[in-house]
Amino acid sequence: MALDFKSLLSRKSQPLLGLDISSGSIKLVELTESGKNFRLEKYAIEPLPKGVMVDGNIDNMDSASEVVSRAVKKLGSRNKNVALAMPSAQVITKRIFLPAGLTEDEYETQVESEASQYIPFALDEVSLDFQVLGPSATSPDDVEVLIAASRWDKVEDRVALAEAAGLKPMVMDVDSYAVRSVIDRLAQQMPSQGQDKLIAVFNIGANTTNLSVFLNAQNVYVREQPFGGAQLTQDIARSYGMTFEEADARKRSGDLPDNYQRDLLQPFVENAISEIVRGLQFFFTSTPYGKVDTILLAGGSAVLEGLADAAANRTQVQTSVINPFKGMALGSSIREKQLAIDAPGLLTGAGLAMRRFEA
Repeated sequence: MALDFKSLLSRKSQPLLGLDISSGSIKLVELTESGKNFRLEKYAIEPLPKGVMVDGNIDNMDSASEVVSRAVKKLGSRNKNVALAMPSAQVITKRIFLPAGLTEDEYETQVESEASQYIPFALDEVSLDFQVLGPSATSPDDVEVLIAASRWDKVEDRVALAEAAGLKPMVMDVDSYAVRSVIDRLAQQMPSQGQDKLIAVFNIGANTTNLSVFLNAQNVYVREQPFGGAQLTQDIARSYGMTFEEADARKRSGDLPDNYQRDLLQPFVENAISEIVRGLQFFFTSTPYGKVDTILLAGGSAVLEGLADAAANRTQVQTSVINPFKGMALGSSIREKQLAIDAPGLLTGAGLAMRRFEA
């Protein structure tokens, strides 16, 4: 089951760039080790033209490749080894229990046998991997194993996109697991290291909002909602007669007419809060949990004026904008003021850059 770049879960050990291919932009993150911590050396963000990504799939490979190449050039790193991620919605995961003490080949055989029960595709059509999580809590003779599988053609598209830009894909992760790496690190900086605290992360992308809830370094809930910052960009473009690309740039710079905040931003923030409340309600009704302890906002829209405060007021839960680089040293090229704006959108890229591969 050693799938090299096809692997969805393999643990590695040497530096990787984190390449996040999202619906609205390409993000690259380079971290180096600094003692027992990380140092953010460089990052690059390049917007994707509208329609390049559709429902998490690459719909225009040529345009996407040009954008990735621009991001690689902007980053200016000599390291070309990258970790990528599949959207959680395109990955089937299942926890199973297998006898302890098997060899790698024996686990591979068992996993392939078990996987056929849960994957609605032929096994030769998927990229399949597994990870032994540890001893079973209920049976001392068993171990808990996580299976992850995604359609091979979807994986191959992302691999081909990276390779077309001169990068070398080494690891294919799952976006929710990449996020978990960052949340686990940030939890260590919380009181009591975040033990027994439910941390809800709302990652507001261009077209979708992903809710992930974490408890003691484990992801206990994932949900995707059809809401994102592209709606505000479209409203700006329509209201002020701009192209989508110009509206996106003006939204980021804040260079908009005086009525923007009242007529467009405030209604969008209200809609975003409604989506946050709806996501939490789904979480409460489909799990044993009746509360969350902390809400973290991520994605390009997380820094919109008033969003975090409004979310805290509506939910009565401590809410803040995530900084995946909190506590890290910063490279000389990093501008802290700009990083404060960009950091929430670099959550997945940061988690991927925290991965390592074997030489």
